[in-house]
Amino acid sequence: MPDIVLASASPRRAAVLRMLGLTFSVVPADVEERREQGEPPRRYVERLSRAKVRRVMAVHADALVIGGDTVVATDGCVLEKPRDGAEAVRMLSSLSGSEHEVFSGLTVAAHGRIASNVAAARVIFRTLTREVIEAYVATGEPLDKAGAYGVQGIGASLVERIEGDYYTVVGLSVAAFVDLIPAVGFEYLPGGLAAFALPEGRRP
Repeated sequence: MPDIVLASASPRRAAVLRMLGLTFSVVPADVEERREQGEPPRRYVERLSRAKVRRVMAVHADALVIGGDTVVATDGCVLEKPRDGAEAVRMLSSLSGSEHEVFSGLTVAAHGRIASNVAAARVIFRTLTREVIEAYVATGEPLDKAGAYGVQGIGASLVERIEGDYYTVVGLSVAAFVDLIPAVGFEYLPGGLAAFALPEGRRP
């Protein structure tokens, strides 16, 4: 088995992989996270996840590299990580009492092959008072998260319901990972990965 490398600094993605029983190293990819004008959220997260994986592949060519990116989209706007507490308050105010979509792009690469997919989920927020929003922002939890909330933490109290895969909202869809990993020569078995021979084909 090759080494597994997570091309992301996200502690949420690392937690999901650990939950699946995988042992890996973390090598954050230094890529510019800037959305192109008019770029759909689905395309954006796929492009960024691939860019992260390709950057790490250049150094860890023999590894299984996993990368992801997540954004929140509402009313045609894409919400990434807030720059500061004031922006987090604005984001949460815009999400209050409404629904939004979360898009999580996932890319895996090994054996000279690369594959990507995008998972989407819909999140419905409770109606939040200014006091609740400011108290949540004061915890510091929103500041490194797309859309300024973390559904796996205190931010769960802001959510009325999720339609779709919970782990998509966390930042790495387990179902998407299990479905995608065979494209680069592996199968997920509970607790780890098993390798299998891939047919020869066109390399990316």
